[in-house]
Amino acid sequence: MRVVVTRPQHSGERTIRRLAQMGHEALSLPLAEPIHHVDEARQALLDTHGAIAVTSAEAIRVLAMLGTGLAQYLNRPLFAVGKATAKEAADFGFTDIAISEGGGTELAALISGHPVSLAKAPLLYHAGHPRAPGFETRLTELQLPFRTVECYRMGDIVPGEDILRRFFKDARADAVLLYSQQTAQRLFSLPFVQQNPALFAETRFLCLSEAIAGAIPAQMRLHVDIADMPDEDRLLALLVSE
Repeated sequence: MRVVVTRPQHSGERTIRRLAQMGHEALSLPLAEPIHHVDEARQALLDTHGAIAVTSAEAIRVLAMLGTGLAQYLNRPLFAVGKATAKEAADFGFTDIAISEGGGTELAALISGHPVSLAKAPLLYHAGHPRAPGFETRLTELQLPFRTVECYRMGDIVPGEDILRRFFKDARADAVLLYSQQTAQRLFSLPFVQQNPALFAETRFLCLSEAIAGAIPAQMRLHVDIADMPDEDRLLALLVSE
């Protein structure tokens, strides 16, 4: 199958390799790129001394840019969404890692089961912008103290029409992988996509969550599948579940 990957370049490279190993023709179409705020991340660590939470591997990559300055914080408890984010944290030296296999709301529930981690200081959430509100909303509902620092933001990438034509017109894309609501909104706001809906009539849009699927225009929801868990393994499994 010809599969279009809409992840940012760094994380998308790993997905491209996985798809190639599965026998698919994988095409990289990043629609955003991270802009790191390393100074903000550094200051937040200096100002706090409690547990850390991350909902994306990108936040870990920002922390890794602190270099040797990160060493003094590696023994802090770290709560992460997903195995990939946890592995990235472990690779950079974090030693006390708890993993949630769901999304932000599940991570909040996991943290609520570790009250000792928040006994002395609020949770420090290293976040991106834009982001889904679920994690912070659930922390508030659970009355768990936290501080959010935006350590990166995603800047838009607008692919050239020649690339879009090659990916979607010269030969049909069998599937498009969508990992975030913001990415879906970026894709379907592209003039090329809006002006050529017929090119996508047979394309499967595979989404990590229902919220992402909700960002797909109604007229293009003919072939939408949603992973039963917000996990890349479950997302890629949809490619063989047709």
